[in-house]
Amino acid sequence: MKVGVAKEIAPGERRVALVPEAIDKLRAAGISVFVERGAGAEAAFPDDAYVAAGAQVVATPTLYSNCDIILRINPPSPDEMAHTHTGQVIIGMLAPLLDPAAMAEFARQNLTAVSLDAIPRTLSRAQGMDALSSQANVAGYKAVILAADAFGRYFPLLTTPAGTAKPANVLVLGVGVAGLQAIATARRLGAQVKAYDVRRETKEQAESLGAQFVTLKAAIDGTGTGGYARTLTAEEQAAQQAELNDIIGNQDVVITTAQVPGRRPPVLVTAEAVERMRAGSVIVDMAASELGGNCELSRPGKVVATSNGIQIHAPLNLPASMPTGSSMFYSRNISNLLLNFVKDGELQFDFDEEVTAATVITYGGQVVQEATKKLLQPVTRGGAQA
Repeated sequence: MKVGVAKEIAPGERRVALVPEAIDKLRAAGISVFVERGAGAEAAFPDDAYVAAGAQVVATPTLYSNCDIILRINPPSPDEMAHTHTGQVIIGMLAPLLDPAAMAEFARQNLTAVSLDAIPRTLSRAQGMDALSSQANVAGYKAVILAADAFGRYFPLLTTPAGTAKPANVLVLGVGVAGLQAIATARRLGAQVKAYDVRRETKEQAESLGAQFVTLKAAIDGTGTGGYARTLTAEEQAAQQAELNDIIGNQDVVITTAQVPGRRPPVLVTAEAVERMRAGSVIVDMAASELGGNCELSRPGKVVATSNGIQIHAPLNLPASMPTGSSMFYSRNISNLLLNFVKDGELQFDFDEEVTAATVITYGGQVVQEATKKLLQPVTRGGAQA
């Protein structure tokens, strides 16, 4: 079996899907590894390191023509799709719920699409394959570092001959993997940290890391499925927002992480809340994307400076800003997922097994994952196709 590691070409992407240290494990399973020239260079993994680990470094056309499986991070571009061949397996973060039409194109070309961002996050044995969590961990850390760099004062309490600096007040909105890492990092830097999430079970997790959990008078349980929050009703959002605005106005730093899979992120920091914040405060909106963000004034990929002196950062790919560490985590995730499918030196998909059923999106010329299939079904009105 031949596995290829693609070079990422998305703007700003510096990660690589497989690092040299993972190659021994794959070779032990009977897998030959090919690496596209320069694939790991921006993550500090030069071609020589892959060769020393037992991989072959090849040009782009050779990679795609030679390999049964292609490992990557982002979905392939149209130019990269042109290199693929019938029956090839593409494994990466393919975002099937955000772009089901792309998955239909995979099926049309008889490519097998396997998506790491469809890993069941509540399945304990899949934790080592959970790339969403590993990359969110990196992102939560980097968000706090970004905020601390942009903030014009100290994070910790500091007493000096020139006077005493009060600790920064940091609020983390969304207590998932990214939020928990943000809490832990802000606490390590000495900030006073508060946290809020609509899921009641996150209170204990936040408090275990030293955060004060914010409990609103309009108590709402927004627990959804698969370890995520659900979308709140309009009435629930209004009740929550009125209280949050008051709390946000007293913070020096707000870091937002709240996302709902395949949906627009909820707006948690309104323009009114930003207006109440003190000059010099910083917001880092980790949920910002083409779908929107948690802050009403965020501009994806931009830094907005408001008229009242607030900085709003909306980075699009924080894990890529720490490419070596995030690539090492991702490499372990994708290696574990790949080896989950390897039996007796061959790739075998058991669709009765939970990880396979969740992550294999297209197979045999069809879209097979149920969630993506539903998105591709035509909308009907009154029994007729719309």
